[in-house]
Amino acid sequence: MSLFRRNSNRMPGLNTASMPDLVFTVLFFFMIVTHLREVPVKVHYQAPRAQRLDKLAKRSAVSYIYIGTREGDASGKTVIQLNDRFATAGEIAGYISAERARMTPEDLQKMTVSIRADRATPMAVIAEVKQALRQANALRVHYSADEKAKPAH
Repeated sequence: MSLFRRNSNRMPGLNTASMPDLVFTVLFFFMIVTHLREVPVKVHYQAPRAQRLDKLAKRSAVSYIYIGTREGDASGKTVIQLNDRFATAGEIAGYISAERARMTPEDLQKMTVSIRADRATPMAVIAEVKQALRQANALRVHYSADEKAKPAH
């Protein structure tokens, strides 16, 4: 009989008691950092094509202005959408001040207005919107576009 007992070389079982805590922590993290579209787009627009595109750095500091035609409207009249309602260029200053009020001081430093306009929008409408943004002191403007398809070689 041996005085020393030989232990079997079995691996101990993995303790999974803290696994649900970890899963819910990761789920909560992704729920916090994910930015969901809050505004339903009621304007039909087809973004213009561009050679070179830059991505917006901080989406929480971006306010969107949609310019195009109403969905299902055959008249082709150009409309401006601010948040979830249609507006005129004269209402842009109020929209910008409301957007500034909802932003943090950090976001105010980087506030950008993104214009998502249809490629067939008359330049007079774009100029009118730009003038209203100037009057509201919203000078950082971004124009949304789609990347131009590269030719196949």
